[in-house]
Amino acid sequence: MTDIRDAVRERYGSIAVNDGGCCGGGCGCGDGGDASGLGYTEEQKKAIPQGSNLNLGCGNPLGHAAVRPGETVLDLGSGAGIDIFLASREVGPTGRAIGVDMTPAMISRARKNAAEGDYANVEFRLGEIENLPVADQSVDLIISNCVINLSPAKSRVFAEAMRALRPGGRMVVSDLVLTRSLPENVRRSVEAYVGCVAGAMPREDFLAAMRQAGFDEVEVLEERTYASGSAEAGVGADAMDAVRSIKVRGVKPRL
Repeated sequence: MTDIRDAVRERYGSIAVNDGGCCGGGCGCGDGGDASGLGYTEEQKKAIPQGSNLNLGCGNPLGHAAVRPGETVLDLGSGAGIDIFLASREVGPTGRAIGVDMTPAMISRARKNAAEGDYANVEFRLGEIENLPVADQSVDLIISNCVINLSPAKSRVFAEAMRALRPGGRMVVSDLVLTRSLPENVRRSVEAYVGCVAGAMPREDFLAAMRQAGFDEVEVLEERTYASGSAEAGVGADAMDAVRSIKVRGVKPRL
């Protein structure tokens, strides 16, 4: 587990320092840096600070989040901050947008973006999504964009999300799942893992893990085929046919 985390931290730290792109098969490479291909509107693309989109996502979780003014939004694996900066506009001055990332270089870059854009309601915290640096029941909405697949302890991620959410809060994530098993050489590949392929869960297991953590109303909102930087990650086209990008929502039961 430590080795996987170290590999992920090293790869994404390098991406943060080197202005993103598809080096080494990072997530999101198949969309060529075009955020509109991931569900972001032209208006949203114009609104984000320069340098906050590192082309690492697999969807726009905010598209189905129904963010309300005054809410507190938490992004798991916030990277350079693209989704947090968009969420900050929707929650407004009475709300809060908090990003958590385990990669120091990503946190530094996101904080720099926030300072340059004078985002008063944004905060970035260094931490692991399996051990969130937030208080119990302090968040209205949790989002994540192609990050949970990188965790070696996914059930723990969902349990922590449940802990952090207020009753009635929701979780809306974009992530990668599998429709069938991957070849053994791909499953064992660290390159394929940091490229968001080898660590992906079977589709039904992903949904079951959310339900087992306590989420109600778990549903797939969107699903599409996914193309990534599979060549850099050493993943063939036959294996990539098993990968899907989905947007999923779940709700924490009210007391």
